[in-house]
Amino acid sequence: MIQLKSIDELRLMKQSAQLVSKTLGMVAKEIQPGVTTNKIDKLAAEFIRDHGGEPAFLGMYGFPKNLCISPNAEVVHGIPNDKPLEEGDILSVDCGVYMNGFYGDHAYSFQVGEVKPEVKKLLEVTKESLYKGIAQCIRGKRVGDISHAIQTHCEAHGYGVVRELVGHGLGRKMHEDPQVPNHGKRGSGKVLKDGIALAIEPMINLGTHEVIFHDDGWTVTSKDNSPSAHFEHNVCIIGGKPVLLSTFKYVYEALGIQSDEEAPFTMDF
Repeated sequence: MIQLKSIDELRLMKQSAQLVSKTLGMVAKEIQPGVTTNKIDKLAAEFIRDHGGEPAFLGMYGFPKNLCISPNAEVVHGIPNDKPLEEGDILSVDCGVYMNGFYGDHAYSFQVGEVKPEVKKLLEVTKESLYKGIAQCIRGKRVGDISHAIQTHCEAHGYGVVRELVGHGLGRKMHEDPQVPNHGKRGSGKVLKDGIALAIEPMINLGTHEVIFHDDGWTVTSKDNSPSAHFEHNVCIIGGKPVLLSTFKYVYEALGIQSDEEAPFTMDF
């Protein structure tokens, strides 16, 4: 059952999501060749607690770390370790926060130094698909409209859209109804209503859409070992239109990026 939120509840959710956003902004300053993902994980946990939240992923379903950090061919759910990052890597950092009774959960895929042009393009297209999905979060549309927008944009560039992993509803639980696949048919799935809150997260491979689930119970990689990109935002519907709860602005400030991509989905409430 979909749990629709009141404006007051969405305000609390926004605080949780914004702490995730600020954590990713802090992380952005640390990502460089030679740094380990364990160091990034530790810094994020300290930052979250110092700002009044709890790392949501730690212990969830038995996960052993604070962040999911997934380099290169790892799609999602990578476990931080002591292997140093290398020039040319890409790195999905997925962060969750629990605060004020609600969860925030979103992700950004970072470049480590200079990356190959085809990998840079994968990151750009995947992030574009996220906003195309968000644009479909309109009262009266359906979940399948989000899914279809993401799928068609990424497949038009020849990329593999992961089937086995999905976005989700978000609120007092990390994973609520409805599931939000990144592939699907327009006009299918649950109807979108005011008060819905979603974590939309395209997971897109440079090669095949097929993935491998590893024996550690967490790590997922592309089957052909091609690079994988992952971007995630938290979005709700207010007044019939999509409104972002999360933001990449702190990442962009850290990286010196200018962008107005969030402007159509930003509202003070």
